[in-house]
Amino acid sequence: MALGIIVSLITISTGLGSKKAIEDRISNFSGDISVKSTRSNSSYNSSVLETKGLDINAVKKIPGVAGLQSYASVSGILRTETNFAGIILKGVGKDFDKARFQPFMISGSIPDYKEDGYNNEIILSEKIANDLSLKTNDSIVTIFSKEDQKPIYRKFIVKGIYKTDIKLVDDLYMIGDINHVRKVMNMDDKQVGGLDVFLNDTDKIDQVFPEIEKYIGYQNYAEKVTEKYPQILDWINIFNQNISLIITIMLLVVVINIVMVLLILIIERTNSIGVLKTMGASNAQIRSIFINYTLLIMIPGLLAGNVIGIGLLLIQKYTGVIKLDPENYFISTVPVDLNPVYIIAVSVGIFIVSGIAMILPSYLISKISPVRAIKYS
Repeated sequence: MALGIIVSLITISTGLGSKKAIEDRISNFSGDISVKSTRSNSSYNSSVLETKGLDINAVKKIPGVAGLQSYASVSGILRTETNFAGIILKGVGKDFDKARFQPFMISGSIPDYKEDGYNNEIILSEKIANDLSLKTNDSIVTIFSKEDQKPIYRKFIVKGIYKTDIKLVDDLYMIGDINHVRKVMNMDDKQVGGLDVFLNDTDKIDQVFPEIEKYIGYQNYAEKVTEKYPQILDWINIFNQNISLIITIMLLVVVINIVMVLLILIIERTNSIGVLKTMGASNAQIRSIFINYTLLIMIPGLLAGNVIGIGLLLIQKYTGVIKLDPENYFISTVPVDLNPVYIIAVSVGIFIVSGIAMILPSYLISKISPVRAIKYS
């Protein structure tokens, strides 16, 4: 019983914690919902967001929307004397949510992008910085190439280094001033390539999404973060499947064990059953006695399992002792989500299911003859 509780708690808490951590990371970087022009294609270069029919203030007022930020992106190449790397410059402006991005920072600081002139300070991912042997305050040349034009060169200063642990992001993205992207893409000083919309609760994305579509105009479209990164969605779905499978297996193990305990009690107390029957006790009364007694036996296991399971989870939550490979798991430590609702549901659910499962085998009591039970005791 204790082992079943421990495994179930760890499975649910780490599974839901991993799911939430991955969703939060990708949402805090790219927004829960992105608004783009219908002229956008599969390239990383932004098309200008159409303003006709777009009501940004109305989007901000939609219940569940926490905020939004504008951006424009363009692909390029970072070059040093010995190496180079393909990147996407995500240009952000004065509405850039620095507080939301701050947890990703591992060194340096976040520049102020005021859209006043050109800010040459950028934020690189740790992966790109390591590949190019760059650190904060180093300078780097970026080359932007456009059709039928000469390459455009820009020199940037590495102001900060970030890490999301999400390979799809860390391998490509560099954060910089939106005015540089506007210059390269021949945009006006007020034009943007898209909007990142952040929600208060990512789980309510399906409810908020249709409301956002009402205010973006017919020449733009909205895209959920799960559609933008389908690989992430597939990985999250694996967590759901694993949680369901492991909980089902552990529930079966617990039920089988507790039924075996009941059967052993019945066999060992055959004489007592015979005596109770001769004294006028009905089969239903005797069955309830054995079922209740077996459930009482479960309680120490339930308590021990919760104490040990929650204790292990708390150790992981506050120490992060168990690490993961972000290349494969999108996170560097095993996250824990100690949701009291799920913790209580595991114990109550196992207790109730075990009680129901004991009803059928308890009918073995009705097959015991009181005369034979007393005679052969």
